[in-house]
Amino acid sequence: MLTQTQPKSPCPSPGTLSEELCEESLFHREMRAPSVLPDCKEERHTNGHSDEQSSTQKTSVTTCEKCFSPPPSKQSSLWWIPTGWPPIQLQHYLPGDSIRSHRLRALSPRPAPTAAGHQLIIKDITDEEMHTVRNIKGFSLSLHSVNLVELQKCVPNSKSKPLPHARCSSKHFIRMDSFNLQNSTERHCQLITGLSHSLNFASELLSVKDVAHLPFLGQEEEIGTLESLSCFVSGDYLEHITSIGPRTTGSPENEILTVHYLLEQIKLIEVQSNSLHKISVDVQRPTGSFSIDFLGGFTSYYDNITNVVVKLEPRDGAQHAVLANCHFDSVANSPGASDDAVSCSVMLEVLRVLSTSSEALHHAVIFLFNGAEENVLQASHGFITQHPWASLVRAFINLEAAGVGGKELVFQTGPENPWLVQAYVSAAKHPFASVVAQEVFQSGIIPSDTDFRIYRDFGNIPGIDLAFIENGYIYHTKYDTADRILTDSIQRAGDNILAVLKHLATSDMLAAASKYRHGNMVFFDVLGLFVIAYPSRIGSIINYMVVMGVVLYLGKKFLQPKHKTGNYKKDFLCGLGITLISWFTSLVTVLIIAVFISLIGQSLSWYNHFYVSVCLYGTATVAKIILIHTLAKRFYYMNASDQYLGEVFFDISLFVHCCFLVTLTYQGLCSAFISAVWVAFPLLTKLCVHKDFKQHGAQGKFIAFYLLGMFIPYLYALYLIWAVFEMFTPILGRSGSEIPPDVVLASILAGCTMILSSYFINFIYLAKSTKKTMLTLTLVCAITFLLVCSGTFFPYSSNPANPKPKRVFLQHMTRTFHDLEGNAVKRDSGIWINGFDYTGISHITPHIPEINDSIRAHCEENAPLCGFPWYLPVHFLIRKNWYLPAPEVSPRNPPHFRLISKEQTPWDSIKLTFEATGPSHMSFYVRAHKGSTLSQWSLGNGTPVTSKGGDYFVFYSHGLQASAWQFWIEVQVSEEHPEEMVTVAIAAHYLSGEDKRSPHLDALKEKFPDWTFPSAWVCTYDLFVF
Repeated sequence: MLTQTQPKSPCPSPGTLSEELCEESLFHREMRAPSVLPDCKEERHTNGHSDEQSSTQKTSVTTCEKCFSPPPSKQSSLWWIPTGWPPIQLQHYLPGDSIRSHRLRALSPRPAPTAAGHQLIIKDITDEEMHTVRNIKGFSLSLHSVNLVELQKCVPNSKSKPLPHARCSSKHFIRMDSFNLQNSTERHCQLITGLSHSLNFASELLSVKDVAHLPFLGQEEEIGTLESLSCFVSGDYLEHITSIGPRTTGSPENEILTVHYLLEQIKLIEVQSNSLHKISVDVQRPTGSFSIDFLGGFTSYYDNITNVVVKLEPRDGAQHAVLANCHFDSVANSPGASDDAVSCSVMLEVLRVLSTSSEALHHAVIFLFNGAEENVLQASHGFITQHPWASLVRAFINLEAAGVGGKELVFQTGPENPWLVQAYVSAAKHPFASVVAQEVFQSGIIPSDTDFRIYRDFGNIPGIDLAFIENGYIYHTKYDTADRILTDSIQRAGDNILAVLKHLATSDMLAAASKYRHGNMVFFDVLGLFVIAYPSRIGSIINYMVVMGVVLYLGKKFLQPKHKTGNYKKDFLCGLGITLISWFTSLVTVLIIAVFISLIGQSLSWYNHFYVSVCLYGTATVAKIILIHTLAKRFYYMNASDQYLGEVFFDISLFVHCCFLVTLTYQGLCSAFISAVWVAFPLLTKLCVHKDFKQHGAQGKFIAFYLLGMFIPYLYALYLIWAVFEMFTPILGRSGSEIPPDVVLASILAGCTMILSSYFINFIYLAKSTKKTMLTLTLVCAITFLLVCSGTFFPYSSNPANPKPKRVFLQHMTRTFHDLEGNAVKRDSGIWINGFDYTGISHITPHIPEINDSIRAHCEENAPLCGFPWYLPVHFLIRKNWYLPAPEVSPRNPPHFRLISKEQTPWDSIKLTFEATGPSHMSFYVRAHKGSTLSQWSLGNGTPVTSKGGDYFVFYSHGLQASAWQFWIEVQVSEEHPEEMVTVAIAAHYLSGEDKRSPHLDALKEKFPDWTFPSAWVCTYDLFVF
């Protein structure tokens, strides 16, 4: 175990990564024994009062010259001066240092005043800062000169009052509502300086352990125990991590800068921790390999990647642990604020709060900051399969993102282990969870995966998967910046994670998790207010009870004598057929519209204007349903009464939803609870208004009670539908070139419309006329259709406040193809262009004429994956790409690939051993020739896994200082084909550093319009035949 220790030198040179750590350690040592500090000088100041007064108010300032730098000339100067104390100029910090990093240093203990008058002086203040000063609530402002401001507030000191607090707004601005010193015999004066917005000092003044902590909103009652979180501090962690830039695995930004920052912050937290707890820190550099059934299936290999692991446990140790997981790496060319720096920031703050708590934990909490999640879950695999602490883990919480901010959704739990859902329900302060999301995600419809899979499949550990889902339009783009994540989102996540982790770490169930393993849970939140959860077996009983209610209701009508019910059975069955026909023809209609719009090149017109999809596909669906039922009423049911038809079609809708309920329950799907709601409430409503409807027909009272009874199922359905479109709409903008997004969205919208309209079909038969409604809907649909066809609605947006960019991948590559003898038979270079949505380059060509259909890339039939350097095996999702000729690339660290040995095995197969060196990311492809098969290899579990199309794909990555990658494959060859056995290719991807760029790539990238997000890098592709 690597445990972080103090540097040997007390004060590293200014600007080094360890400087902040040194400063913090020096401060804490100085508080214990100022006289023992090496290489530091002590200065004593008096305030000019009488000797007697000076003796009680003498100030000792200890400054370490090697750690501190003279103040920059244009930096705000802040003093915190308790009234009656001598004014002292405090120390500045280096430019670029974060406020959170330097929460204070330098002053000796002094007596606290009996009255808490406090004064803040800010010098060299800018106009922008002055505006901020004027808006600090609860402080008086005195303007002495253009650049000197005093803020003052007096609050009586009191032992009984809780510690003061501040509130975090959505703009990271601190509003101080109150401030009073704790009543103690000693007090340390604190310093915070800011570089741009100096008033951010407020969060730090309140977050220093000796004074107070900022709570998340809604947790003010916990401040007295220091068990509340600071959304500002979490936000500052976030800003610091994202300021490093994109953090791809293997880059110095990821492996050095981010890791050092995390270690420094963890050390600061350790210094402040309560003696009840023990903190251990380990930096893990695992190497391993595994195969995964994702994106068609492939194998992953990693070498010397980085995990930062922190174990918080009781002082006497623990035998069981709960794991909290985030990842600090990002995709190339994105700051990765939401995915996943914000989660790591929240975890740091949760670690601080738990470590300073005066309440002992029963179990350990392991915080895993993993550095290779974007490399398809490699770091989590390295931890759970190799780290010694992994054996302690009994459950986990995984923090992820599919969007930028908003509510964090619990979208996976288990497998089984219903006690975990109960823990979330009991502890989460702002619940947002749905078993529907879980079953949709696990169905594979969404082309994404998380570390949840690794812990479940390779660790056999149950857990909870949470993710931000809002604003997925800028997920994995350059717009995923810290300023777009509201503090409300950070606060919500922090509240929930802290509460759930603390609940699990003090729960008796964690130690005996295997006893509570079996069973699934039905769970769903009610508008984010609370969560309803119950075992799935109870859900099945409830569902079948609801079904029995419908059977009794409809059975009574079916079993009545014919003279009482007329032709009810016949009318019911015909009505059921008409309803199904109306739904089918509606779906066909919107699909025809969607296909036509896709063919004329106007796909995704709703991407930046979602109302367009509702006006186009939603209105078409409703209009077609009304048309079919109006025709049925006029030509088939012309002799039946409106009241009778209204009742028949209500029963038909009830029967259809009951069929859905039976089917879903029989399939064991927990989502069947939705159908239960859509059967139970309408049935109860019908029973309540049946008598009034029989006597008075569809009058105002009936309509009012009917709508009231339908309120709950419709409200919840709309809530779910909002979540569905919030998640799916952005995904359709990055789902590849083969799936027509308009067809998908039209289908979803048509389905939602059918469900929402089902219990209002009866009103078509109760209404005197539907002409105006149908004409209005048809007119809206027709106008929208014409506007879409004319290109009025542009799919993308560069609006800084709400960007919705088109994603384009640019890979400047050089390809070399070798024959069996190793001779280069073909070599070319160009920029390979992939659009990640269905529109391809149709919108880009007018801006960059050289990118057009004349340069469409052609598949090399004899090469694996068509002879192109796919970063991941998504070739089946993106078949349209373009290849623009360009000069060769010459990376300073070129890849090297060679055959080390070729040997015959005793079981008549050929073993080929290879060695490869190159950048941090490489892809290896294999295609077996006719008559040859791959029987074994040294990767994964030893069994080769094919990707879609039959080729083999291996994703490789390494951290810093990795050794050469050696591996072998074993080929079983028939006697008829003794020579050419396999074709292999290796692609080297330069995702960071200077090798990532080329002049031609930069020039082309600059030509792209601002509504695009071109992600660009350099790569090479080398093919060999053996």
